[in-house]
Amino acid sequence: MRLIFLLVATLCVSPFAGAQAPEQNSKLRIIVFGAHPDDAEYKAGGVAAMWAEMGHHVKLVSVTNGDIGHWAMAGGPLARRRSAESAEVAKTLGVSSEVLDIHDGELMPTLENRRKITRLIREWNADIVISHRPWDYHPDHRYVGVLVQDAAYMVAVPFFMPLVTPLKKNPVFLYSSDRFLKPCPFEADIVVDVDPVFEKKVSALTALVSQTFEGGALGSRERMDAAPPASQPELRAQWLREKWIKRQSGEAKRFRNGLIRWYGEEHASKVQYAEAFEICEYGRQPSQSEIRQLFPFLPGK
Repeated sequence: MRLIFLLVATLCVSPFAGAQAPEQNSKLRIIVFGAHPDDAEYKAGGVAAMWAEMGHHVKLVSVTNGDIGHWAMAGGPLARRRSAESAEVAKTLGVSSEVLDIHDGELMPTLENRRKITRLIREWNADIVISHRPWDYHPDHRYVGVLVQDAAYMVAVPFFMPLVTPLKKNPVFLYSSDRFLKPCPFEADIVVDVDPVFEKKVSALTALVSQTFEGGALGSRERMDAAPPASQPELRAQWLREKWIKRQSGEAKRFRNGLIRWYGEEHASKVQYAEAFEICEYGRQPSQSEIRQLFPFLPGK
């Protein structure tokens, strides 16, 4: 029985266990899961940059490799391209990144994938875990939410993947924002003013060429030709900036009451761009003072 137990335990451990783990110090450790090599960057690129500027450790993880996320190319070449794009975004933001080798559009909430997510959270020794909600238009998004929820308890269970050190303290699990209403709408528990890093975020996102300028999975030659050409990088950057002004200012307007709650009315009235997060009922339930510690760019009270 002991031999069987050790064999099973060994199979549960990645050969890369411990890779990219941050140094053990007083800095926060945040891991953000997106379904594809753009989701984590879109949803949490602002707060990722803000944490990184303060010296905290942030990792962006794409749970699939994005290998069908383009209208004119697919397979290994696209997966490699999108992984490189994601890495370039991370470099600009000052964070780490990883793309898992799971086919785009084929993610399932299996035990194997639960182990992968659990391992990543444990290895990063995460204080905060961010993911999609498990209610979304895209099955990969939904199943990332399910897998992270399933890991929310298992990360601290010592005999689940026993050779990967379990966490001593359960992280705070957060959802990134969306507009889906059923079975329940997104609740903006934490809203962050990302004005100070908006330009950095947009600059980083210019690296996601396959998605931002070529249209991704639902693009076309016509849509790609509507964007400024690569030979005009300044015009191209401005074109993308205008799109993100609309998108990120929409978040600030939509969650203005949340901004007022965290920043006060005077500051909140001036915020142009925001990112918002909902506290998952699984994992540690933070107090308001702990949220301010976990989001140290929020003003103290």
